[in-house]
Amino acid sequence: MRFLKKFFTSVFEERATTPSVSELEQLSEQQLEEHLDVSRYGDFTLTNAIRPSFDLKITPAQGYRHDAYNDVESQSDVPVVMASASQEIVFELFMEMLDPLGHVVDVVLETSHHHQGSGHADLYREHIDAPVLKSILWDYEDLLINDGCTGIAVLNPGISQEIQFDEHKLLIAYGEPLSAFEQILEDQNVPRMDRMKFITEAEHVHSSSDQFGQQFDELRLRLGMDAETLCTY
Repeated sequence: MRFLKKFFTSVFEERATTPSVSELEQLSEQQLEEHLDVSRYGDFTLTNAIRPSFDLKITPAQGYRHDAYNDVESQSDVPVVMASASQEIVFELFMEMLDPLGHVVDVVLETSHHHQGSGHADLYREHIDAPVLKSILWDYEDLLINDGCTGIAVLNPGISQEIQFDEHKLLIAYGEPLSAFEQILEDQNVPRMDRMKFITEAEHVHSSSDQFGQQFDELRLRLGMDAETLCTY
């Protein structure tokens, strides 16, 4: 069986809830394996990184919605667009959504490979040419799509905008204006669905492997990140 990392959180930590008993922990090994083997729900295909709750309280689907992130430091709400896209297009969408950020960006890698519960570490790299970054990321497409313990964010502090491709393989755009990101989503047939729920808002599991852990370390080195850039949460 693949290594599984259980999360019982919503997309935003302040909304998180943790069930006292996991439904997935009550399944037999065969039931769990059969559930993990299902990746397609209608026209939507999940990556290998995540699976929804066994009772499908929230069925995976393609779409996006508006939300807001409460920035404690600035005491303000930051506009957010959150999107879920099928495995066939999600990485290309992420790469295309980097374009509005400009030619020089900062990048953050998020890892929970060596953490229990919801702990994770962030590694930072400032000032990298966007074309160089994209070239490196294409080399690690499989890791970024299918590893449930790897997330990445790309930002331009000068325009206060950020794109996140998180551990759940959701696409999250922060800042203003968001219209360019919305247009990219709609051009790829990702519809706006204001009442959309994401599978992160119910019980779900993440999947990873030792091989992905090794690939993450390779990507970290390719991006010029070392232990001094690491912050643990």
